[in-house]
Amino acid sequence: MGLGRPQVSSDTEKIELQKKARGQRPEYFADPAIDKVLSITMALAGETAVMRDRLDTIERLLASGRPVSKESVDAYQPNENVRAERDAWRDEFLDVVFRIVHQEREELAKRAAEARPYQEAIDLVEKS
Repeated sequence: MGLGRPQVSSDTEKIELQKKARGQRPEYFADPAIDKVLSITMALAGETAVMRDRLDTIERLLASGRPVSKESVDAYQPNENVRAERDAWRDEFLDVVFRIVHQEREELAKRAAEARPYQEAIDLVEKS
């Protein structure tokens, strides 16, 4: 099952969504609440990207004069140019989603560059 694409049983047309992630939930932060918020944010970002691709497909079908239906949207095969445009949008979108993380990482890198090298700090302590 792909992200945003629920499995559909052809016999009953019942949509079956995956109810639970497989495996143990990864822990990135000391506070489990932060991991939960990150997980929710990433799930929403993934679904937003899928909806954006589907909307783009609908717009392209309409612009070409082709009929729009669930089947035509599902059957649409983007060419290389469309894939490149979608990839560029997704990269920009994720940059916005992760902007605060990138800013914090840049600040840490700046501080690390300004900090004394480890051996210099050891030498300074040993001389005192």
